[in-house]
Amino acid sequence: VEPGQSHPPYNSVPATSGWHYSAPLAPVRWGVHADVLPDEVLLHNLEHGGVGVHYDCPEGCDELVDQLADIVNRIDKVVMSPYPDMDTVISLTAWTYLDQFDQFDEERVKEFIGANVDSPANAAPERGIR
Repeated sequence: VEPGQSHPPYNSVPATSGWHYSAPLAPVRWGVHADVLPDEVLLHNLEHGGVGVHYDCPEGCDELVDQLADIVNRIDKVVMSPYPDMDTVISLTAWTYLDQFDQFDEERVKEFIGANVDSPANAAPERGIR
């Protein structure tokens, strides 16, 4: 879709597939982002076989952000950003996959990333593309 163009709602929060922007607006660089990224941007990264790591901490959560960033900074094809108004504190996304929880679990995060980055199982339409 083009910026400002309407589209039907996504089937999850955060979104795991659907309408997204094309270049040059998306995909964004892999790694940690301090700003909220729209679903239309994040989904292009997921379409390339990447994983999203998102957190929602209205009262602040520096320790959690540091723990998640430590993982994300060591793995390629992962994008991390704040995501307001989620039902949980942490959400992990891949093309058509979503895992949500409230307490940091390093193994759970690593397992989700390992199972989904460029995985043929999640059928990301453009997996393998950076």
